[in-house]
Amino acid sequence: MNMYEEFKEKMRKLSDINHSIAVLSWDKEVNLPKDSAPFRSQQIATLSGISHDLFTDPAFGELLENLNNDSSLNAKEKKNVSVTLKDYKQSTKFSSEFVIRMSNLVSQAYHAWLKAREENNFDLYIEPLTALVAIKREEAKILGFKVHPYDALLDLYEPGSTVAELDVLFNDVRNQLVPFLREIRKMDQINNDFLHQHFDENKQWDFGLDVLKKMGYDFDKGRQDIAPHPFTINFSSQDVRVTTRIDENDFSNMCWSCIHEGGHALYEQGIPPEEYGLPTGSSASLGIHESQSRLWENHVGRSKNYWKYHYPKLQKIFPENLSDITLDRFYDAINKVEANFIRTEADELNYHFHVMIRYELEKMLLNNEIEVSELKHFWNSKYKEYLDVDVLDDNTGILQDIHWGHGSFGYFPTYSIGSFYAAQFFEKAVSDIENLEKNIANGQTDELLHWLRENIHKHGRRYEASELCERITGEKLNFKFFMNYAEKKYKEIYKMN
Repeated sequence: MNMYEEFKEKMRKLSDINHSIAVLSWDKEVNLPKDSAPFRSQQIATLSGISHDLFTDPAFGELLENLNNDSSLNAKEKKNVSVTLKDYKQSTKFSSEFVIRMSNLVSQAYHAWLKAREENNFDLYIEPLTALVAIKREEAKILGFKVHPYDALLDLYEPGSTVAELDVLFNDVRNQLVPFLREIRKMDQINNDFLHQHFDENKQWDFGLDVLKKMGYDFDKGRQDIAPHPFTINFSSQDVRVTTRIDENDFSNMCWSCIHEGGHALYEQGIPPEEYGLPTGSSASLGIHESQSRLWENHVGRSKNYWKYHYPKLQKIFPENLSDITLDRFYDAINKVEANFIRTEADELNYHFHVMIRYELEKMLLNNEIEVSELKHFWNSKYKEYLDVDVLDDNTGILQDIHWGHGSFGYFPTYSIGSFYAAQFFEKAVSDIENLEKNIANGQTDELLHWLRENIHKHGRRYEASELCERITGEKLNFKFFMNYAEKKYKEIYKMN
């Protein structure tokens, strides 16, 4: 066996362990009995420690260094080695004890979040979240950073991004999106009350499955379940699972959760199975991943063309709700712009203020400017400042997201980054694919999926996000594409001159 084959074998063994952890985590959020949490946390922590010990084995580091100097490797092989070597050097900064401690604290925080949500009481979450924030501050120091501790954690999800860059991006949001939203508020507002009638749970579920199939999601290599917070998880490109949630009094909740998570799942199912375990067998970044879900959710799933095909079917399923609602009225309603409390239910414009609030709070937490016990106060005040809403209670406020309970600090900005990538990618797809929008109106999205597979999915981590964007569109991420898309769409909907 040559060195590169030895490397691949090691990486696939590690991937087997890490995806076993993922199976336990999926089960934790979908099926776990109420009193089973302590041992499940122990099991995940043990496997996390084993994975860390195997990956940080000095012999593996020596193998990577030797491969990194091997001139016989082709370009893709070199990339797999260099990316893994970077990950290795990063991981060797942490002891096995630290990894197990982190895993236990994440499990404790997650179950505390569930309990706090059950009782609508943030106080029950403060102590475990405080311990988790403390270890995330410790993690940032161990990883190292030049300017801001948040940079260290952000790099885990969006390699190469920094606070300095994101501050510029969110300044664009403030300077361009805020004035546009003010103009929208001056226009006649849209009535979407008919979306909040009673929609039978089973009928919604069946419609969601049909939507996923039509997108190209392969149910022979995946499944959908119910979870408190919709998510996508993969154990290989041949086993990619999605979850949704259903509110019988809000059709939008289930529908766009399915489309959003379906976009994530299509990315994972599009990664070549022969790259399993290797960097070229995983996604480029969280921002690129989010670009796939937001492209399907908004540029496709909230377009009038999409519903020209799907709306007649939906009317037949819910005739008592929708038979007298025209396509134009339905289209306007599903794109209503209105400030709200819940990020996952926000329209695609106000959504970025939800993300910006979390970004600002995370920066403050990591920089020791505020403590967890103060989070609720700052959360509520920022919602008043940015969205002019008074938070009703903890579940519609500080407890709505699962991410902090997962230890995912540095994750939230990727949601906005992904939306901006999505606008840039979709504009290019429309340019490249003849009659794309007409095809979508006929229920045909297979050409779009093929374009995404060829340009994004099949490359894995071969290119960093900014490099991938430039290869596809000819330039790096640019907020102008999102703003142009938003103005064109919403000026029409709100009949703005």
